[in-house]
Amino acid sequence: MSKDFVYLASASPRRGELLRQIGVPFTVRAAAIDEAPLLRETPEAYVVRLAAAKAEAIWASVADARPVLGADTAVVLDDEILGKPADATEAAAMLERLSGRTHRVLTAVAVRHGGGVDTRVSDSEVRFRATTAAERVAYCATGEPFDKAGGYGIQGHAAVFVESIKGSYSGVVGLPLYETAALLARCGIGFWLTARAA
Repeated sequence: MSKDFVYLASASPRRGELLRQIGVPFTVRAAAIDEAPLLRETPEAYVVRLAAAKAEAIWASVADARPVLGADTAVVLDDEILGKPADATEAAAMLERLSGRTHRVLTAVAVRHGGGVDTRVSDSEVRFRATTAAERVAYCATGEPFDKAGGYGIQGHAAVFVESIKGSYSGVVGLPLYETAALLARCGIGFWLTARAA
């Protein structure tokens, strides 16, 4: 059965922009969950667990059967999850670690619907050029790093640090659109192509 919109279990303006980009109608219902990794949890398991937990939390709080979309992103370097920096010092340290190196960006998407929860994971490689201490300080001064995994946003000023990407640009931003559209289509939420074909 076709649904008229999806609940987005995220207050991220970037995820909202990406859903609008592909013509998916949504209503924001931000989910507050504990984002601490579990002991010996792999980065892949971590993002899937958090994306599903966000979707489940909102599903339990709404009174209708519309699908709920949750997502979670992790920046991974040397098998370590780099979270959101608490301050400029931590952000600059993360950026220094990423300088001149390739890291992974994992974004899991989860859709909770009447039949349960379905998940997909986007796994991308991002290479940073070598950055200077002055550049890192200047970037931190923009305020961009503080609500972003790994301390940077590829869609913002940090784009000048990115030498190459192998994988999904939208996944690095925070919502891989290929995987998202595939999951939503399975539970009756269309996007611009299906809307035009109808």
